[in-house]
Amino acid sequence: MNRVEDRKLIENIPKEKLADFVFMHLRDMWAVDGLYYLGVEEDFGTEAATEIDRRVWEIMGKIEAKKLKKFLEIKEDDIATMMKALRYSGWSLDLEDKEIVVEKDRAVLRNVKCRVQNTRIKKGLSEFGCKPVRWGFLKSFAKEFNPNIEVKCNVCPPDEHPDDLWCEWEFKMKGR
Repeated sequence: MNRVEDRKLIENIPKEKLADFVFMHLRDMWAVDGLYYLGVEEDFGTEAATEIDRRVWEIMGKIEAKKLKKFLEIKEDDIATMMKALRYSGWSLDLEDKEIVVEKDRAVLRNVKCRVQNTRIKKGLSEFGCKPVRWGFLKSFAKEFNPNIEVKCNVCPPDEHPDDLWCEWEFKMKGR
């Protein structure tokens, strides 16, 4: 089989099932990420696993932003356009319950219900201190659009957070 045959295979998926197909594979990717993290954490400790995860996702932010800019044919570099692209990212698409507010020179993304954290808690594990991992991803994603976009973490584990909010990220232009 080749790429042409694979494309035809995918094109034959009923249109009403295509989004479910994409989400299924996206969740599989996150399962691999989580299993990898847990394996590194078990063998080398939480600090090492988090540092490796941070480096990987920082690089992934840049890669994903570049690919989305090309795929969506994005030329603009403002915050609203960056947020539009971020909504298509694997990270954002996987957030079950998110709130996104976009203003002229500012945007906020809130993760209200986190699958990763809730899964860890159900398994009897502690909250994952994902702040450095997500921050690296979001900073490199934003920088790929415009180096003047600043990313501020208002709250993210290991920070204490309210029960109805796991993390909140703010994006604004430098000097504003």
